[in-house]
Amino acid sequence: MKLMANNAYSKLPIEIVAMSKHKIILLLLFIAVSIDIKAIEQDSLQVEPLRPVASAYMLEFGGSRINDTYLTPLKYTGWMAGFQYERMQAMKFNPEKWVMRLSAGVEIDRTQNPAKNADMWYLGLDASWGMMHRWRLGHEITIGAGGSTSLDIGCLYSTRNGNNPASAKAAWTVNATGYVAWNFSIGCLPITVKYQPTLPVTGVFFSPDYGELYYEIYLGNDDGLAHVAWWGNYFAMDNLLTADLHLSNTCLRIGYRNQLLSTKVNDIVTRMTIHSVVLGVSGEWISVSSRKGLNPSARLISALY
Repeated sequence: MKLMANNAYSKLPIEIVAMSKHKIILLLLFIAVSIDIKAIEQDSLQVEPLRPVASAYMLEFGGSRINDTYLTPLKYTGWMAGFQYERMQAMKFNPEKWVMRLSAGVEIDRTQNPAKNADMWYLGLDASWGMMHRWRLGHEITIGAGGSTSLDIGCLYSTRNGNNPASAKAAWTVNATGYVAWNFSIGCLPITVKYQPTLPVTGVFFSPDYGELYYEIYLGNDDGLAHVAWWGNYFAMDNLLTADLHLSNTCLRIGYRNQLLSTKVNDIVTRMTIHSVVLGVSGEWISVSSRKGLNPSARLISALY
């Protein structure tokens, strides 16, 4: 009996060792699977999100009112036409909260004096770039606020003046800017409404002395041509309200734009006011490499939605 008892108890360590080996193997397999899952999750988080470019091409038509005392004390009124390009995209360093906006445009105005016997033409170019922090408020509403920098150059030409027929305009400004975007639908038609104001805060702008000829500037009389801009001598504002009708992959853009410019320096007063209708096309585009293609696990982060 004693021998049999010893034989029975002698099998227990072997069974315990065998069971322990199975548990260890299962534990190692569980750890390996967990590591693989975590690695896959980390890889998916490290995938660079897709940041589509929201571009718009806009034509503008409207009315213009110009008063420049360097050329004439009279107010001229007429029409304006312009073209604007806009590009918005989520920033790479923090696409959820920061977006950038680039815009460039050209404008031409033809105005007449009250007697309708003299014309004043204006040709202008502008470009700006800025960044804005955005907040999603819910109900498909997004707001953004930030800053931008702009460069504006142009020239007024009067057909009536013989001695001083032109007045050059140039300004570099630092601006406060922002936007409000609302996405909604009317029936089956998705619509994006956006309002974006731009207000120059400071900068530098060009203006000659009252009665100073540009020929004199050409000869070297170039003192006092650059002036620090502030709201006391340089006030401007750009208000752009648009509605994008999502007809397909490309949107029809309609809107309204109001531009104000008021300067007063060296006894020269300039006032320019424009009200225009905006008509254009817009949409979002993604640049895809022919070798890499699109990563199905990448997130899509729009600059507007």
